[in-house]
Amino acid sequence: MIEISVVVPVYKGKGCLPELYRRLVEILEPLVPVFELVLVEDRGGDGSWELIEALASQDSRVIGLQLARNFGQHAAITAGLDVAEGEWVVVMDCDLQDRPEEIARLYAKARVGFEVVVARRGHRKDSWCKRTTSKLFYRAFTSLAGIPMDSQVGNFRIVSRKVADTFRTMHETTRFFSGMVEWMGFPTASIDVAHDARFAGETTYTYRKLLALAFNVIIAYSDKPLWMSIKLGFGISGISVLGGCYLIVRYLHQGVPVAGWTSLMFSLYFLGGVIISLLGIIGVYLGKVFDGVKNRPLYIVGSRTR
Repeated sequence: MIEISVVVPVYKGKGCLPELYRRLVEILEPLVPVFELVLVEDRGGDGSWELIEALASQDSRVIGLQLARNFGQHAAITAGLDVAEGEWVVVMDCDLQDRPEEIARLYAKARVGFEVVVARRGHRKDSWCKRTTSKLFYRAFTSLAGIPMDSQVGNFRIVSRKVADTFRTMHETTRFFSGMVEWMGFPTASIDVAHDARFAGETTYTYRKLLALAFNVIIAYSDKPLWMSIKLGFGISGISVLGGCYLIVRYLHQGVPVAGWTSLMFSLYFLGGVIISLLGIIGVYLGKVFDGVKNRPLYIVGSRTR
């Protein structure tokens, strides 16, 4: 029986993989009798797959998956969880900002009686801008989706077999691993861990990609933007009615003519912009429904080591 599976999504991770493999084996061999490493290459195109094949040929505990194209980090995590067979499953990134040595502490905490144990980064070794935007996103996500999220917690965690199997039943097209696990509501604990700088290479998440991901995740996990648009529409209508009544009363009692061209054109453009924005929000939700009803696979495996 496999005690621990470690799932690692890999995108342009060639510079980190040898060190990651060495440290994982070093910590897991004395920790559990049987383990496996599931390395999911998400078509980074930097030669990571060839390195994964070499590791798998040397060590039968390594399982390599290469996706047919770049499906994204969270789809790669999904692919890894679908093949992981361990009683406990660790999910971590390949850049070594999260220390493999912390797996022992995660595992020990989980065995006390928790289904999920997350690693909470005390001081993130990221830029001030990235830390700030991350905090803003998690606050917005918590408020809109109603799922409490901590900006100091990333993907690095250990989950039980029960949690991994439950995750497999969730087939929504917009994947957000940490949010999906939090939504399940299983008993969860956290431990404080150190956070390192990237071992090699640079992040491929640009601020534009992060913004797009944040927008898609919030839309996929919350219908509050629709309710907010309804409230905004009623609010603008109410203000317009009150303003219209004021102008009529002023005209009848004071003989003051109705405001002219400038205010009219401003109102038209303002309301036109609001209407277009609200239609855009509705269109995004319809697009998510369209993606879901097509029922396409969440990812496609192009190659596998075994």
